[in-house]
Amino acid sequence: MRKAQIIGTGGYQPGEPIDNATIEKLVGPLPDDVLTGLSIVQRYWMIDPATGEHLDSNSGMAFKAAQAALDVAGLKPEQVDLMILATGTPDFTLPPAVNLVQEKLGIERCATLEIRSGGSGTAHALDIARMWIEQGRNETALVIGSEAISPAIAPVFLESDPEKIRMRERLPLYMFGDGAGAIVVQAADSDQGLRPGTNQAIGGLRKPGIHAIGGGTHAPLLTQQRSKRLVDLRVDVVGAGQFTPVMVAEALTETLAVAGLAAEDADWCLIPEGNAGWMLDSMRELGVLTPQWLALEGRIFDNLAMTGACGCAAVPLFLDNAWRTGMIQPGQQVVLIGVEATKWMYAGIVCDWTAPTPALVS
Repeated sequence: MRKAQIIGTGGYQPGEPIDNATIEKLVGPLPDDVLTGLSIVQRYWMIDPATGEHLDSNSGMAFKAAQAALDVAGLKPEQVDLMILATGTPDFTLPPAVNLVQEKLGIERCATLEIRSGGSGTAHALDIARMWIEQGRNETALVIGSEAISPAIAPVFLESDPEKIRMRERLPLYMFGDGAGAIVVQAADSDQGLRPGTNQAIGGLRKPGIHAIGGGTHAPLLTQQRSKRLVDLRVDVVGAGQFTPVMVAEALTETLAVAGLAAEDADWCLIPEGNAGWMLDSMRELGVLTPQWLALEGRIFDNLAMTGACGCAAVPLFLDNAWRTGMIQPGQQVVLIGVEATKWMYAGIVCDWTAPTPALVS
């Protein structure tokens, strides 16, 4: 049986970690209960917090994560015949960031695809890679999630008095980080590998939970240039608290059902923000602590506290950390779920894990 197996992962976050004390100096404090609920103690930015100068790029971070994943998988870039990159913050509108990474890796020819579905993007990309490999269209896929959010939020604090920054504008600075993660998927003659995944956008009639306004074609460019900020990142904190838990609960139930896996049989479940204080509190209040969620108690993980919320990069970054630290082992069933609050999207996929931990890779 032809299956698609994950054979390696890689992660990259730029510079030195930026702790909450540093953010407080830039934009002022958050209430203690809000800070505790976020469950984030540090994040990484590709900009210099003091000047806003770019020290890296989205495609640059994606390239570094991709190279790390290929190295641990024991592959050369030219062996990749499919590359899918998920991002909401590309270097340019065109060319696609995936092709900039292709160039940096020195790959003359391969199939490429770029996905713009936020935090759900990498899980979505894995399912596409799975299908194309199972169909025999490709042999080796490189799936990347990369995000450069700090350039969009830097104007909030650069040349500003922290005491004059509004609370709703402070929150994104405490939340978001930059980085990239990559996953190598390869064809194998086996009955173990990636199982069929799912993706849904369930907020078609809801207003965005996160809205990045500016830099697109929604308004004349001259009009945008006259705005206070070229890009304004708006976060609907109330909306997120009310609907993200509903989306996460549905994503878990649907992913397990499509994969044909009982929650009791899953060894690990990766859900960004799945263990954040605000998420758990909201799920209890809304009554969406489903039987599947309860059955997975103690096996839901992320690395949000140490990375910040990093959009498309979250799933592969957290997966890379779990694999390299030995938490995930061959023979285990791992559920990967990505969620996105802009228009309330989710994607999920289950992997029968086969890759030995890096220390054991020959």
